[in-house]
Amino acid sequence: MDVKSKIIDSEGFDRILTRIAHEILEKNKGSHNLVLMGMRTRGEFLAKRITEKIKQIDKVDLPCGVLDVTLYRDDFRTRLKQPEVSVSNITFDINDKDIILVDDVLFTGRTVRSALNAIMDMGRPRSIQLCILIDRGHRELPIRADYVGKNIPTSPNEEIKVKMKEHDGEDAIYIIKSEKK
Repeated sequence: MDVKSKIIDSEGFDRILTRIAHEILEKNKGSHNLVLMGMRTRGEFLAKRITEKIKQIDKVDLPCGVLDVTLYRDDFRTRLKQPEVSVSNITFDINDKDIILVDDVLFTGRTVRSALNAIMDMGRPRSIQLCILIDRGHRELPIRADYVGKNIPTSPNEEIKVKMKEHDGEDAIYIIKSEKK
């Protein structure tokens, strides 16, 4: 990993998640009718942490599930050589619920589009709100996040690398030089 800069450390990471939890509760006038879905892999950890923050603030245990969109991606056959397919873990009814869809980085918007298709195949929620840790720009589809931890504009030769304790052993966000040409 060719690191250009470390943008957020573990304390900053925690502050962002606390702020997002408060914003979600404020916009929805509390936690009534909310469910969280984290997009595999880092989105699932973010969703679990935000669920815990909401529990600390509002004293409510919200349903939280994991969404795998691999088979819904539009580049499934072209870009992914040997796709790693996991399973979604949604153990609650999503019909007429307000879903908070959580992911780590918003880039082109294609992964979010895949998630919307997957969710609609599961039922008919009342609303879907998008929560993103980092918005790096470069959208290819008309998708906008409702909750953004931090906007970090990047150039085409840069990427955002989110590291999380649960998966990577640390909480940090880096800008790295892209390996894509």
